[in-house]
Amino acid sequence: MMLMHLDGDRTAATVRDAMTTAITGLPEHLRRSITWDQGIEMAEHVQFTIDTDVPVYFCDPHSPWQRGSNENTNGLLRQYMPKGTDLSVHTPADLNDFAESLNTRPRQTLGWKTPAAQLAQLVAPTG
Repeated sequence: MMLMHLDGDRTAATVRDAMTTAITGLPEHLRRSITWDQGIEMAEHVQFTIDTDVPVYFCDPHSPWQRGSNENTNGLLRQYMPKGTDLSVHTPADLNDFAESLNTRPRQTLGWKTPAAQLAQLVAPTG
């Protein structure tokens, strides 16, 4: 999980820039695609794809089952940022702490491995 702190506005251009920075920090073989729900924050998805060569797919409206892992992760994030709270009070360090906590939490869908361990395995050099 990568959480992005958005300074200032929450426009589609700001989201695009933050996502571009975040995704280009990943190894190329992990940048296959992003699946998003219907939201105006991704209005610049075409430019994002041009800038990163990462296609963006959209779920059908009102179809959260098409993003099961994401919906589960959103539920876990609510432990730190309950729905309806002011997200602007959280610093980049807070977001890093939340992400680290969840990335080091074992998940049943990963055979009780942590997301961090799975990522490490994916980016480990093969000799």
